[in-house]
Amino acid sequence: MKPLVVLVTVFGLLAVGSLLLAGHPNYVVAGTGAMAAMLLFTGAAHFAFTRGMMQMLPPFVPARQALVLLTGGLEIAAAGGLLLPSFRTATAWLLLGFFLLILPANIYAARHRLNYQTGTFDGPGPAYLWLRIPLQLLFMAWTWYFALYLPLLASLNTATP
Repeated sequence: MKPLVVLVTVFGLLAVGSLLLAGHPNYVVAGTGAMAAMLLFTGAAHFAFTRGMMQMLPPFVPARQALVLLTGGLEIAAAGGLLLPSFRTATAWLLLGFFLLILPANIYAARHRLNYQTGTFDGPGPAYLWLRIPLQLLFMAWTWYFALYLPLLASLNTATP
């Protein structure tokens, strides 16, 4: 899964980079930066593979092309929101809802063996859901932990009595 590779690779690079620069890893920066990179990657895919991604939505969904382009733009905007501390919390909560809302499209695509990159129906099929659903839960847990929990914990540790 390419998004997972992007997420883990960027996390490692940012954690090591912050360790080398500051003497300790900054896990908030590494975690939110990695999620931002993954969102840029997946958001760009909405523009590169629009036709295939439109097929991830059932035919009764109106304005499928506009919806695919809008969600791609939202993913790119969310990447920016995660990188700005003043927007991070709101962005993280919106992302949690977004990840939950897009899961049915992934299930629909898997059930119909859609290969969104080619727009053909020769994809891995329902077995893919054994990876995709836990991956979606990982993205949600990652967002909660690095964008909501760790910053809250840090603010509580630095609060003066």
